[in-house]
Amino acid sequence: MKSFIIVLLFLGFATSSYSQKKQSKEKEESSMEMINLPEIVIKRAGADFSVYIPDKSPDNSVKRLEEKFIAYDLGKDYEGTEEYLLTMQVKKGTLAATYDEKGKLIRVVENYKNIRLPSRVIFSIYKAFPEWTIVNDKFLYTQEEADIIKKQYNIKIKKGKEVRKLVVHPDGEIVKGLNK
Repeated sequence: MKSFIIVLLFLGFATSSYSQKKQSKEKEESSMEMINLPEIVIKRAGADFSVYIPDKSPDNSVKRLEEKFIAYDLGKDYEGTEEYLLTMQVKKGTLAATYDEKGKLIRVVENYKNIRLPSRVIFSIYKAFPEWTIVNDKFLYTQEEADIIKKQYNIKIKKGKEVRKLVVHPDGEIVKGLNK
């Protein structure tokens, strides 16, 4: 009787372990879908929340500066002031953030020079201006109360002795192409 119960338990565990459906590695990887969620960092400042939306720049120095800003602890530095200005700087640019008297993030202005451009921007410039070369670039990113006010690249291109200034959005749309 004991052996019959042991065999029955063994068969019960063995059959339940094989009852699950296994997929091959190829099917698992092909059915997996990547979804990029917006990166939003929320910091609590008293009863209010500060929201900062970092830019998805391909340049590492920009990413590092934004990560330092996100990790920065305002602490009690803002107490006793109407507005508190925080500036951070790297070799390629600056980030300036303004907080109110409660420690809530009001405005962020980022300004960078000669950074690595997104591939969409490069592609659209070379498509619209073949045989031109990019001389230098500036990136301006402004955010106010968690709304992106300005996000653009000011780019200078050159062909021979002719120079043009362009204003390009991150999606590659050329907004202005002024002669100079």
